[in-house]
Amino acid sequence: QVQLVESGGGLVQAGGSLRLSCAASGSIFSINVMGWYRQAPGKERELVADITSGGRTKYADSVKGRYTISRDNAKNTVYLQMNSLKPEDTAAYYCNAEIYGLIGGLKVKYDPWGQGTQVTVSS
Repeated sequence: QVQLVESGGGLVQAGGSLRLSCAASGSIFSINVMGWYRQAPGKERELVADITSGGRTKYADSVKGRYTISRDNAKNTVYLQMNSLKPEDTAAYYCNAEIYGLIGGLKVKYDPWGQGTQVTVSS
């Protein structure tokens, strides 16, 4: 089994910054894509940014130039640096990853989600 644990959410004023972290743990063989999603009340969950094991990144248009995703492969951790925050960035942020583990010598694929961390931006 593998799990993702997020941290770093909170309340911030518009224009402020927050940094989210998400650490993967368990019987991990490798991790491919790691990403951040968010879901605001009454809206569908949307991709914010993701990053491959090689460092290739992808961002939602709404956060380009303000957010930066990065990862530390040695620590199985992905980060999301959020700058110039806006009230419309308010949401629960979730971490997701494509993780491969080994069970009895067989490679097993996991697609876990973190528990979510709330980001609230006041105007």
